[in-house]
Amino acid sequence: MGRKVKIRESQVSKTEFIGLMAVFMSLVALTTDSVLPALAQIGDSLGVQNPNNNQMIISIFFLGMAVGMLFYGPFSDSFGRKNAIYLGISIFIFGNLISLLSTNLTSILVGRACQGGGLASCRVVTLAMIRDTLQGREMGRVMSLIMVIFMIVPAIAPSIGQTVLFFAQWRAIFGIILIVTVVATLWFLFRQPETLPKEKRLAFSVPTIRAGFIETIRNPITRLYTLASGVIFGAFIGYLSCAQQILQNQYKLGDAFSLYFGGLSIAIGFSSFVTSKLVMRFGMEKLSFFSLLLLSISSSIFYLYARSNFGQPALYLLMGYLTITFFSYGVLFSSFNALAIQPLGHIAGIANSVIASVQTLLSVAVGGLIGQCYDGTVLPLVLGFLLCGLSSLSVVVYIRKFSSEAN
Repeated sequence: MGRKVKIRESQVSKTEFIGLMAVFMSLVALTTDSVLPALAQIGDSLGVQNPNNNQMIISIFFLGMAVGMLFYGPFSDSFGRKNAIYLGISIFIFGNLISLLSTNLTSILVGRACQGGGLASCRVVTLAMIRDTLQGREMGRVMSLIMVIFMIVPAIAPSIGQTVLFFAQWRAIFGIILIVTVVATLWFLFRQPETLPKEKRLAFSVPTIRAGFIETIRNPITRLYTLASGVIFGAFIGYLSCAQQILQNQYKLGDAFSLYFGGLSIAIGFSSFVTSKLVMRFGMEKLSFFSLLLLSISSSIFYLYARSNFGQPALYLLMGYLTITFFSYGVLFSSFNALAIQPLGHIAGIANSVIASVQTLLSVAVGGLIGQCYDGTVLPLVLGFLLCGLSSLSVVVYIRKFSSEAN
């Protein structure tokens, strides 16, 4: 784990490399999840009438990210991975300040969109840096290890937000996010070497970008995994959108919401750790298939149970079901993106931009629909997990069949 990974002329330990990549990927979770306990307070402060509209503070962030993702891949392929990160972080900090100073729903949505657009650089470029350095099952293993660290943040981020609310107003949460971002950027600045040497960079031109875009969407394996991941991650965004309403309001958990939410995040982290141990033996494809199968079966059973209880299942059974669900997601988070980009390592930046942007746009559409269907019961959420699980499972089955026929 502590051995060196050669990157350009410099060397950095694999441990530190994994840590850096995990921190930058975790900024997305920190910016999203630390705000969740404050959604009701933000809505009241900004005069939001419909509680479901507070969900837009979450979904608009991912929409901004989807748009930004189209840009940073080509930019990083032409000007280097680190410069792309610096540009994105600058935009993110600008959006963070708008959010902190916002006085109405419109202004905070603009700030959140800028936050998402800026952090798109971390989402895209970190994966490209990993792909620059590793490939195959070793890449899958490292992605799983990164996900272990990555999921610690969702486990503690709501508690951070809740703790801040004990001592200050919701605006202070954005101050904490700003401090963490600055510290992470300084670490990256002084310790992480560039992973894309100048001689391997592509010219920044419309024809180059168009060619990379066309090659990405024409690759059948990449296209299908992007579709499957966009649908299944849409259900997760649906959960993020209505989790506060379900746990804090419907089940009246109050300040304990952050503990329950964080506990569920641990299931994803544990699953990612298990995946890092199993992926070298079974491969990402097989693990993804069985995870979707588990998700679909458990969701169908729980939906029938929840429906028989008028959408108000016992809290301990809901938590048990969500634990199984997020254990499945731990495998999918660490596998799907790696599977999608694997055939396109030679254009990793552009390819990952296209993959991540399309995936996120689809996820926002699916997740927004699930969230807006919240009716005071868990039925829309569970049904969302079920339908998305079955849809992604059918795509993965088709991929397995397509791959076997091609060979």
